[in-house]
Amino acid sequence: MLNYLIRRVLYAVPILLGVNLLTFALFFMVNTPDDMARIHLGAKHVTATAIARWKSAHGYDKPLFINEQAAGMGKAADTLFVDKSLRLFALDFGAADDGRDIAREIGSRMGPSLAIALPTFAVGLLFYVSFALLLVFFRGTNLDAGGVVLCVALMSISGLFYVIAGQYLMGKLWHWFPISGYQPGAWQFLVMPVLVGVVGSIGDSTRFYRSLFFEEIARDYVRTARAKGLSELRVLFRHVLGNAMIPILTGVVVVIPRLFLGSLIIESFFGIPGLGSYTIDAIQAQDFAIVRSMVFLGSLLYIAGLVLTDLSYTLADPRVRLE
Repeated sequence: MLNYLIRRVLYAVPILLGVNLLTFALFFMVNTPDDMARIHLGAKHVTATAIARWKSAHGYDKPLFINEQAAGMGKAADTLFVDKSLRLFALDFGAADDGRDIAREIGSRMGPSLAIALPTFAVGLLFYVSFALLLVFFRGTNLDAGGVVLCVALMSISGLFYVIAGQYLMGKLWHWFPISGYQPGAWQFLVMPVLVGVVGSIGDSTRFYRSLFFEEIARDYVRTARAKGLSELRVLFRHVLGNAMIPILTGVVVVIPRLFLGSLIIESFFGIPGLGSYTIDAIQAQDFAIVRSMVFLGSLLYIAGLVLTDLSYTLADPRVRLE
């Protein structure tokens, strides 16, 4: 187990390095530091002197990969690639273009993101799996057909509709919850974003789990369990659900980065000061230092999720063994 974990972590290093190289190329070779300076300075204030001064103030005045003016190891160390890219591996995110410390901002905003993402993930997963099992239990009936039609209809509606409808109905019309805002420890600000997040994913998530269960229910071991006299509920929850855990765990991996990085749309519309709204604000302000840091953090969390998922396979399915 330990050897497998070490190998997976070592495999992650070149992947992260490749993501870093691609991100560095996009931000410093396709979109050069001179372009960044022109964007921040504005068309009326763009001069060669102003561009040089802005690059020097933000640490963008170094060569990309090789610094010929430095001596010794400084030729490779005193470069943009080391300062703006490789330091991310040590979680040294540096400062944003406006001077604020990115690591401190990430630490302060991770709490609100988790306060929204964790309940949405837990409640949503429980509801989607239960609803899908219900449709499979009543397969071939009007309830199953109606559930499929409902899921397709929900999938066809834009996620923005659920946000606007939730704010109008539960916030403005019924006055159940605040329309937007956030206060630590105040559940009133969390209920509406969680409900909107859960309802917005009912369609695609339920259909995904329903298809998994339908695939499992046609297998030989299910017919054998029925032949032994087991009830349909016991077959569904003990056999079908248990054997469908591998693809369920695989789907959960995609959600792990979002748990930490937040939901871009929900946090922006509900005024949640989390990492999602932080990323949106950085994109709008064209603060590329923040965007680079969030891209790296997202890839790091995604790879960590893949490793954890592979390890969880051994607990969910005894047929899986790690050499």
